[in-house]
Amino acid sequence: MEQIEQPPMGRGTSLGYVVNHLARLMEQALRDRIAEHGVVPGQFAQLLALYEEEGISQLQLCEKVRIDQSTMAHTLKRMERDGLVRRIADPRDGRRALIYLTDRSRALRTALIAAAREVNDLATQGFSDASADEFLRMARQSIGNLEKGTP
Repeated sequence: MEQIEQPPMGRGTSLGYVVNHLARLMEQALRDRIAEHGVVPGQFAQLLALYEEEGISQLQLCEKVRIDQSTMAHTLKRMERDGLVRRIADPRDGRRALIYLTDRSRALRTALIAAAREVNDLATQGFSDASADEFLRMARQSIGNLEKGTP
């Protein structure tokens, strides 16, 4: 069987490279905007998830933000140290803790979300609303495809 030679893949034509580059730039832009609040991008997804629902276990939080247990344990330890979350023993199962926001992290909610919106707006500058919505839809579809393992 004859193999068809593929053209070389450059950085600009690699979806993985382009998305990764975009993610790194967005992370840096977010870092610049939230640093003054004592929050780092590695804590941001957890805060957003807890703003949606707090009083959840570490495992539930891992599932919501799609990171592994060991990374989450380290992140939560730092967030606890920084006064962003507190862990309280689960009254139904004393072996696990439930994660709650602190008053400090609740007070930061508006500023942190405004920073994220500013970064999103900067990243989609020049896009029509419809194009920005379609870009987000396609990115979510790509995530879903990869999570399912479909080609």
